[in-house]
Amino acid sequence: MNPSESRSEDRVEKQPPRGLRILGVPIRLHFTFVLLLIFIVTFGARGGESALFNVIYILALFTSVLLHELGHVAVSKRYGIRTLEIVMYPIGGVARLERSPKPAEELWIALAGPAVNVLIAAALWSYLGFMRAEINWNALTAPSDANLLARIAIGNLILGAFNMVPAFPMDGGRVLRALLARWQPEDKATRMAAAAGRVFAILIGLYGLLSMQFMLVFIAFFVYLGATQETAAVVGRSLTEGIPVRSAMITDYRTLEHGTTVREAASMLLATSQQDFPVVLGAQVMGLLGRNALLRGMAVDGPDAYVAGIMDRAFPRVGPEVALVEAIPLLAQTSCVLVMDEDNLLGLLTRENVSEFMMLRKFGMSADARA
Repeated sequence: MNPSESRSEDRVEKQPPRGLRILGVPIRLHFTFVLLLIFIVTFGARGGESALFNVIYILALFTSVLLHELGHVAVSKRYGIRTLEIVMYPIGGVARLERSPKPAEELWIALAGPAVNVLIAAALWSYLGFMRAEINWNALTAPSDANLLARIAIGNLILGAFNMVPAFPMDGGRVLRALLARWQPEDKATRMAAAAGRVFAILIGLYGLLSMQFMLVFIAFFVYLGATQETAAVVGRSLTEGIPVRSAMITDYRTLEHGTTVREAASMLLATSQQDFPVVLGAQVMGLLGRNALLRGMAVDGPDAYVAGIMDRAFPRVGPEVALVEAIPLLAQTSCVLVMDEDNLLGLLTRENVSEFMMLRKFGMSADARA
């Protein structure tokens, strides 16, 4: 969602993204992505392909997956939905959106990714046809320098077709949910699409075990995990829908003075269960000091350094009346968000207290919205 001017108490301010960015969107590689690279390198080394062309093939597939996700980003932006980041997993990428799209929006956002792969494949086939290149279809399963472009084109078609399987977390599952949501509540549509994803994962996992194709087992694991996470996400949205941040924030917290030393901050960390501390100068919030930054400062700068030198000055903040469901994505990037009205600190929002809040809501035990 890209609002223009809004009142400060209704705004959500996000940390500036770090690292690689494309079109303003942070790109993050999941640590398991290296497993896919090892598989591709090993597979390519068995054929007649040179090392250089093998590297080109890997980069081409990586770029295709990235362009697939940027297709989602472009259509999301058209609907005014900001993309927080793109995470690259072994079986593809995931574009995390600022808010959940409406069913009609999700349909076109989901279709945009596979459409990009089809366009890439069409462009490559058109080029090969224009160059009158001879393609030995029977030899495409054996990697070689001569069939590089044809294999990249086929790889894009496979990527597009795989993503259109009507099961979460693939794009086809999102298309299925968008269609089901026309006649069913969103949470029920999600559970149905996620159930299809789990069944699909179990089937390809069993096939992979029986056929000794362990890459399929690996893919099945991620598909099952993605379907399960999507179900948990929609349950979380249903428990926080219509709830303002004010109702879930921590109001009993400690702060650190701007002139506090790292030693004193460490003592505060040990004396309380709090993990993140707002750093203040008088009534003004100057920064946020988290547990990891504190420990890093202790090791690098020493216990007599001041917290002002190690705190995060670009701290995330959110207005108290912002919908909790809109603020939760911030907690995927940081462990704590400050709840502020103008420049007045009202409370803290952390992953732990949001989880506890949703648990209590689930059992009908949450407190009424705070005045």
